[in-house]
Amino acid sequence: MVDFAAEGLLDGLEGRDRAARERLLQALVDDGASLEELRGAVADGTLFMLPSERAVGGRNRYSLEELVEESGLDRDFLLELRRSAGLPIEDSTARDLTDVDLEAARTAKLYDDAGIPREAQIEVARIFGRAMAQAADALRRLAISMVFEPGADEHQLAMRYADFAVSLEPTVGPTMQQLLRMHLRHAVRTELLEALEEHGGALVGQRDVAVCFADLVGFTRVGEVAEPDELGAIADRLETLATSLVALPVRLIKTIGDAVMLVSTDVDELIDVALRLVDAAEAEGPNFPKLRAGIAYGPALQRAGDWYGRPVNLASRLTALARPSSVLCDQAARDAARGDWQWSSAGERRVRNVSRPVRLHRVRRPPAD
Repeated sequence: MVDFAAEGLLDGLEGRDRAARERLLQALVDDGASLEELRGAVADGTLFMLPSERAVGGRNRYSLEELVEESGLDRDFLLELRRSAGLPIEDSTARDLTDVDLEAARTAKLYDDAGIPREAQIEVARIFGRAMAQAADALRRLAISMVFEPGADEHQLAMRYADFAVSLEPTVGPTMQQLLRMHLRHAVRTELLEALEEHGGALVGQRDVAVCFADLVGFTRVGEVAEPDELGAIADRLETLATSLVALPVRLIKTIGDAVMLVSTDVDELIDVALRLVDAAEAEGPNFPKLRAGIAYGPALQRAGDWYGRPVNLASRLTALARPSSVLCDQAARDAARGDWQWSSAGERRVRNVSRPVRLHRVRRPPAD
């Protein structure tokens, strides 16, 4: 038996709240939670999440040194991997690592033994860590919205949260795997088509289209200071703006976080939408990131609602070169345009996976009379 009051785990609680805390603490003790875990969770204000953390993450606890010994992974490399994934270890002596941490370390050891370069492992950890942190936050908010009930005490909320996490957890892995496989399919298809075009191959079914990518400047930096809900609202607003401006022959193909992809058989119509989208982002005010866009023209292939080919890859890369609140086009897009646009040269630039320098042009509306 643990004297929860003597341990300071009931401080500031009275009546119903105190009784609920005692039930929750006793349930955790019965589940094998240590006094150290309870103290840490109470101090952090996360006690109600501890049952779900133990159910999903595992009930065993390890220090960093124990994790290194159990996994066989180099200590410094393990720390670097975790930092890259956004999971730093602040106290190497604390036994607050769990079975899932050990499983991840053992997986990294398999990669290491297989000869996968550590630089590549760190890069993947950084990319996956950022994506998984966002996914975990979305799932956390979903769980809270599903289990919260006015009047529920701490014990009831904790148990409902744990039950929901346990029921949801088996579906998360397959969902992540399916999404990853679909994105890998897209990436492989893009690389193969790009290689075929680079060597003069013809893509059956391709046709000439103008492709535009438009993304929010500094969206990543905004994410470092903004709340997740605010960040999601900005991305949602971009999609809403694009949807409201698009009309045939321009089509909104997809949104990719802080960017949208548009395709049109008419270059002038696409330029018009891109410029209006830049203006619409500007009109949102100083708290909304500026927009930039890149447009390329040429033969592309449509498959499963998406587009593949040189103009797709080139437009994406031109977007990264464009200045805030500007639209950058390749030479083919300018040559195909017939509208009364104002053009200015942006010089020639080397672009990844394009053998020759690309001549670039900024496009604007003509000055008003």
